[in-house]
This record gives sequence, C-alpha cells and structure tokens, in this order.
Amino acid sequence: MSVKKIKVLCVDDSALIRSVMTEIINSQADMTVVGTAADPLVARDLIKVTNPDVLTLDVEMPRMDGLEFLEKLMRLRPMPVVMVSSLTERGSEIALRALELGAIDFVTKPRLGVRDGLLNYTELIAGKIRTAASARLRPAATARQGGDAPQESLLRSPLLSTEKLIIIGASTGGTEAIREVLQPLPPDSPAVMIAQHMPAGFTRSFAQRLDGLCRITVKEAEHGERVLPGYAYIAPGGFHLSLARSGANYVAHLDQEPPVNRHRPSIDVLFDSAAKHAGKNAIGIILTGMGKDGAEGLLRMRRAGAHTLAQDEASCVVFGMPREAIALGAVDDVSPLAEVSRRVLTHLRTFGERANRV
Repeated sequence: MSVKKIKVLCVDDSALIRSVMTEIINSQADMTVVGTAADPLVARDLIKVTNPDVLTLDVEMPRMDGLEFLEKLMRLRPMPVVMVSSLTERGSEIALRALELGAIDFVTKPRLGVRDGLLNYTELIAGKIRTAASARLRPAATARQGGDAPQESLLRSPLLSTEKLIIIGASTGGTEAIREVLQPLPPDSPAVMIAQHMPAGFTRSFAQRLDGLCRITVKEAEHGERVLPGYAYIAPGGFHLSLARSGANYVAHLDQEPPVNRHRPSIDVLFDSAAKHAGKNAIGIILTGMGKDGAEGLLRMRRAGAHTLAQDEASCVVFGMPREAIALGAVDDVSPLAEVSRRVLTHLRTFGERANRV
C-alpha cells in the first residue's frame, strides 16, 4: 500500500539551498519536492500548478520580500509554511515576524559550509515539515491581534504573595501563544518563567519583541538574577533554565547540561525545578508544541501542589505536548488560548482571597 507523500514546494533565491533542500526532502520516504522557485513570483504560479502541502520559504529574496509574500499568501491561500532564515539578528527578527504572520516554524541556514550544515539538519528539517503538514493554521488576523483578557491589577491589595510564579512551556506555535498569554498580564503580575523551544540567537529578539508589546518587562534570563514580580524571563536558546533559591529569594539558574527530550532549553527541566522550589506557589502552563517535553514535569508540578493548565486542541497549532500532559493526568484545567490569562488571573485572585481569609 503506497503512502501519500507530503508535497513540498521550496522557495529560495540560492540554487545551492534549493538543491540541498530537494536532496533532504526527497531522501524521506513520506515527502517529495513538487517544485522549486527562485523568487515568490515564480512560486505563486507553481502553487497553482502543484498544490503543495507545505512551503519552505526563504525570508530574503529578490522581486518580492519573503515576508510580503507570506502575508499575501496567508490572506489569499493559507497553507503551512516553514521559513528558512539566516542566523543573524535581522534574520531572527524576520523569522519572528513570519511566525506572527502565520508561518508554522523556521529553520536556520548555517553561516559556513552551507551544504554540509544543512545536510546535518536533515532530521530537523524533515521533522519540521512533517509537523507543518499536520499543523492547524491560525487565521492571519489572529496573528496580529492582542489578547483581550481583563486589564486589571492583581496586587492592588495585599492578597497575593510575591512567592507566586507562572511557569510556561511551549514549542511549535509557541511564540504567538506566549504573546497571547503575556500581553493581558498586569504590570504587577507574578514573575513568569518560560521555556520555548528555540535555537540560540533567536530568544533575545523574541524577548525584545515581547517586551515592546507587553505591560510586564520581558527579557532573556540571566544566570543568578533574582526572579521578580512584573518580569517574564525567557530561557536563552541553547541553555536550560531552572528555578533556584538563594536564601529567601527566587533566582534563575542557567546551564548547558545535555538536552532533555532532545531539547535545550527543556520544559521538563524548568517544570521540575518549579515543582521542587515553588510547589503550590506555582502555576504551570503547557502550550502548543510537538512531542512530550513538559508533560512529566507538569505532572510533578501538580503533585507538588501547583495549579496546572493546558492549551486546548482547537486553539493549538500542534496539540502534541498538551495532549501528552492531559493523558498523564497532569492538568487541572484545559483552556482555549484566549482564556488562559483570564483563568490564571482568576486563580491567583481566588488563591489570594482564600489566603487572606485564613
């Protein structure tokens, strides 16, 4: 019985990149390249002819910018797109904007030895294409809208301890999901710690982008810094982020121990540390993503007394990680993405009022 192959169209102005991507994709039993294009205008015509399942798209090309093409594509003919980005500050900013416009994921071009470098990424590239082919597309308008959770202060009365923490894990589709969770949080929100699967070189741009959109301060975590209310700390690409204690204070711990669940940063590493050091003072949130990273850590958080939430299937780009956490019994509440912040704020207020009565 023949398996229906994922049809891929590769768009890149570099003949070398097009050749290597074709080699990588055609080496996989479940996918095939149905066409290549050197610019978006050629790609536009090929899409009509080949009807691909997934598009790989360079971010910087002649005749039409990759972002401009992506925006038009997601408006007129939405389809799963994996961006191909250079590992530069500009490349990371463009890749993040592409995710905002509706791209599913991105891969980075090596700076040196492009052919060998990309071939070393064969399984990574193939995995991202498989994920994209099965992902749920977000409407383009959703990618540009902010959250609509209530704009209220949590700490206007002394109900909440500054010990409370919000701990978030996400992967594919997570950059936009995290934005939707963080934007409604008030400036006096409990501290937030985030593990998002993202390569080194991109998390700083991601943090800066969120910092300009949110009322809390968003930054890359630094080793040994205090974890404070009103701040969100993002694990730098290539580092595990953990919660630690220094006397009475929470502090961020970074290390480059081996990957866990094939990831560094790993969500399980962050969740395990929150279970150990924050217990019932933590809220654990697992968002969209492929695989199972974070599921067991969220279960350990729940067993330690934390309140736990998972994004629901309908609002996930990829339901893998939340599904695994729910199946393990790690989740107290399954929530649409648009409701996550509201439910977190409601839980915090309820917790504070209960503690005040005691």
